Amino acid sequence: MAALFGSRVRRLRTAAGLTQAELGARAHVVSTRITQIERASGAKPTFELAQTLDSVLGADSLLIDMWPYVYREAFPDWSRAFMAHAERAVSIRQYAAHVVPGLLQTEDYARVVLSLDPQLSGEQQLEERVSARLGRQERLRSPDRPELWVVLDEAVLRRPIGSHTVMRSQLGRLLEAAAEPHITVQVLPFDQGGHGAMGGSLTVLTLPDDDEVAYEEAADFGQLVEEPADVKRYAVTYDRLRAASLPPLMSLDMIRSAMEGNYRGASVPSRSERRRVAQEQLQQSGGWRLRGGGRRHARRRPRP
Repeated sequence: MAALFGSRVRRLRTAAGLTQAELGARAHVVSTRITQIERASGAKPTFELAQTLDSVLGADSLLIDMWPYVYREAFPDWSRAFMAHAERAVSIRQYAAHVVPGLLQTEDYARVVLSLDPQLSGEQQLEERVSARLGRQERLRSPDRPELWVVLDEAVLRRPIGSHTVMRSQLGRLLEAAAEPHITVQVLPFDQGGHGAMGGSLTVLTLPDDDEVAYEEAADFGQLVEEPADVKRYAVTYDRLRAASLPPLMSLDMIRSAMEGNYRGASVPSRSERRRVAQEQLQQSGGWRLRGGGRRHARRRPRP
């Protein structure tokens, strides 16, 4: 698909009478990037670049429509069928056991998560996958955006992915997303114990014709379930997880608490830490000591 995309770009560029350098200048990229796209070498084009090329070359959305098929090549075979369904879904219900779902990940968080794949071939493939993941998020901003309901295991909030700054930004992104009318976020706390989706993450998609499919995913495999009886079983499992989770407002409070308590960053000490340091400094001071309501008393010197 990347080769087909590249050949279409080359044909459109030639028809427009543009050199690679001229097209690169209009698309705000270097000419070698256009060469890579036309030869299907190097990193795959981002969604933003596909949009720009489509506009500059007057492709009437051809390149935009082709792009999803190009970016799927950056992912394992077993996940591509799920992505195809997800792009059409009118409703997405997800349970995330370990990490924030891709649709709500920040770029830095996504880069850290994707870099953990032991089968990753190198930096180029990593950037392709990051670009693809961010491109999928465009669906949430489109006119035909789906309803998104996400249940996060509490482990998603507690396990640090990347630095404190990365986690703090990611949790902030969850709070921002939950403010959107078509997105709901809940947290399944540890004290709810075991449940029917302990093996990994779970997604239930509702398609435009009201059919449903389910997708179960672990660290290195995924399973698309289309048999109606099996899909119904997964849908019931998801509904039970949703019922056991904290209500949306309480869930957002837990996310804020995790963001402020776990991921303040080294430069912002906690309240208890500030109190401890202040007490130590007071005890080390030579002339005064605070007592009672804050009144100062001189320390008496011992008599000789």
